[in-house]
Amino acid sequence: MPRLIIVDDHPLFRVGLGYALKALGWDVIAEAGDGAEGVRRVTELKPDAVLLDAKMPRMDGLEACRLMIAVLPNLRVVLLTTFSEPALVQAARDAGASGFVSKETEAERLSSILTKMLEDAAYTSFPQINLPKLSPRELEVLRLMATGLSNKEIARHLSLSPDTVKDHLENLYRKLEASDRVTAAKRAQQLGLV
Repeated sequence: MPRLIIVDDHPLFRVGLGYALKALGWDVIAEAGDGAEGVRRVTELKPDAVLLDAKMPRMDGLEACRLMIAVLPNLRVVLLTTFSEPALVQAARDAGASGFVSKETEAERLSSILTKMLEDAAYTSFPQINLPKLSPRELEVLRLMATGLSNKEIARHLSLSPDTVKDHLENLYRKLEASDRVTAAKRAQQLGLV
């Protein structure tokens, strides 16, 4: 029977999820209320998988995931969240997570995802990220714009004409579905581009 730890700062959610997964044949060997406690439990109990809340006080799920994977490189970690912004999905991948799943997912579906992950080391479960396709130059302009530089300053920094910078910004606004610099910078941050 697969051994599982649930780490979430909401006790009712932990207990409810644990009860549902036990009914589906999972051995929920421990629960933890924050990332630091979760890392300790993983280190001492060495589970097969961990369900980990992405956003918690003291130590968030991303940092906890990195530390857990450092202790047990083959551990399957699934981040659970109510937030699905692309930057968070990418950060979960970068932290070594095997999946990123909504807290609204039914227990049967979550059980199926965990089972596939334990049966196939290459299997992952992440939502599709639809990032706009930006050229390397557009990315440079975007990153400089996000730091607050003016068009003239960006032009000077990249050895471009101000008109060329303006053209790049117009393309960026279109691709990011933004009407101005502030909205474009905010959208780029949400997507993990800056």
